[in-house]
Amino acid sequence: MRNKEGRVLGLVGGLGPNATVYYYNGLIAAHNAQGRVARMLIAHADVDHGRPLAEAGKLDELARYLNGFIGATAAGGAEMAAIVAVTPHICTAQLTPLLRIPLIDMVAVVADEVRARGLKRIALLGTRSTVQSKMFGRLGVDVVMPKPDEIAFINDAYLDVVYDRSTAETLDRLRELAQTLITRDGAESVLLAGTDLSMVLNEANAGFPTIDCAGVHIREITRRLLA
Repeated sequence: MRNKEGRVLGLVGGLGPNATVYYYNGLIAAHNAQGRVARMLIAHADVDHGRPLAEAGKLDELARYLNGFIGATAAGGAEMAAIVAVTPHICTAQLTPLLRIPLIDMVAVVADEVRARGLKRIALLGTRSTVQSKMFGRLGVDVVMPKPDEIAFINDAYLDVVYDRSTAETLDRLRELAQTLITRDGAESVLLAGTDLSMVLNEANAGFPTIDCAGVHIREITRRLLA
């Protein structure tokens, strides 16, 4: 089985770099678990270029930016594409018509996982645009909206992780806020809707019911590549 090659993935990384490493290691481990060797091309997008476009709502420009990287991996032989961060999926509607190869859409994959777990009401931890948009209105369930100061804290705490300046105190406050969203607002699960968060929290150590969106995405990417 190890000699049987799967499809080649075009992975858009850099959003941020640590998230790229998380996906790289996760994909290798998932392939190894099935006795297969991962085949991928990684293109480095700049988080400090892409994130402001998402925050400013410049979705057509963001889509063109991401498509440039996906197109480059397709030219190199990639057969499917994936993006290592949640926030860039805000422009999926604008990006899809531009693509030469299929995108394994993280938000669609997470929505399927939410339905499979029978969840009806959830909350999100991630960037401001991810949280305020209720993950772009695509999850198909009721999504709790934190208070404005809570959204600001979640966004800042996430960026602290992205830029390697997070502290144990910040993560403890994030856990406390997640519990508040559960007890006060009735969320059944608080999703880790920012890949960098998956490097410091997971379904085993978070201390609250959660879904690791990046982990779910990695499993689905592997399934499709090896199908």
